[in-house]
Amino acid sequence: MEEKESGNRLGSYLRARRELVSPAQAGLPSGGNRRVPGLRREEVALLAGISPDYYLRLERGRDKNPSLQVLESLARVLQLDDIERTYLLGLTATRPRASRRKRPEHVPARVHELLAHLQIPAFVEGRAFDVLASNPMAVAFSPRLRPGQNRLRSLLLDPEEQAFHQDWTKATADFIAALRTSIGDDTDNPRFVELVGELALSSQRFRTLWARHDVRSLDGGTTTVHHPVVGELRLHRDKLAIDDVILVVYYPDKDSDSDEKLRLLAALSHTESTGTAHDSRADDPHQRHPDEHAPARRYSQNAPAAGSVADQITDRPH
Repeated sequence: MEEKESGNRLGSYLRARRELVSPAQAGLPSGGNRRVPGLRREEVALLAGISPDYYLRLERGRDKNPSLQVLESLARVLQLDDIERTYLLGLTATRPRASRRKRPEHVPARVHELLAHLQIPAFVEGRAFDVLASNPMAVAFSPRLRPGQNRLRSLLLDPEEQAFHQDWTKATADFIAALRTSIGDDTDNPRFVELVGELALSSQRFRTLWARHDVRSLDGGTTTVHHPVVGELRLHRDKLAIDDVILVVYYPDKDSDSDEKLRLLAALSHTESTGTAHDSRADDPHQRHPDEHAPARRYSQNAPAAGSVADQITDRPH
């Protein structure tokens, strides 16, 4: 991970995606002695109707301004979906860079009030999956949803969070692809640089998936988790944008088994927290919650220590 994406993000993306398309998927004979995974450069060029030399210039960053027609042809050959195609079109040099946020991500006061009134797991996350605020039900649902935690770091490095998810493999793939989508062309954002650098050093799973250049939207959906107190929960997830942050809520089907279990969890949480105030505020994602390292009543809520790297939103040619 040494070649900065900001220098040749288009080439890195094209190279990663062609390695994921097999000759058979592209309608080509596989041959008996292929030295590279996926399609060769000349095969991509042939299928896209451009010269091999021009495609080579694109991958090596010598031409950063291909026409829309060329990009559409490459998207077709690389079998990109709508989100991936949009991402590809956004990698050209002519696209204006997104405006930078000049202030830290902030949770509006009204959202703290909303969290206090919700009787389902609810929390606020930033663009890098930092938990900025949460309600007591979210913490009862998972201690890794305390303010100051990072959801992707927990998912990759915390064994209890790994066991929490029924399909950890899919969850990690979705989160990492969503992180790349969230970063977009904001590759010099210090928070993204820090997080990607830390995970690149500490997680082989992250390195493998990051090299694929998958992009995905992680919005609503349904998930199944294994809670250590009430057992299996099948919950819907919705994400609502509020100013610069995202409100995330989990809720069950009404009168379902998961609904009953979530009510039990709420009762247990209320009983255990009687007389203890819960602070949902943590607008600084790098500031640990004061109770984060306290022993949990039901299961550990410790998170792995964060590393520090300043230049890791990068990719080496494969």
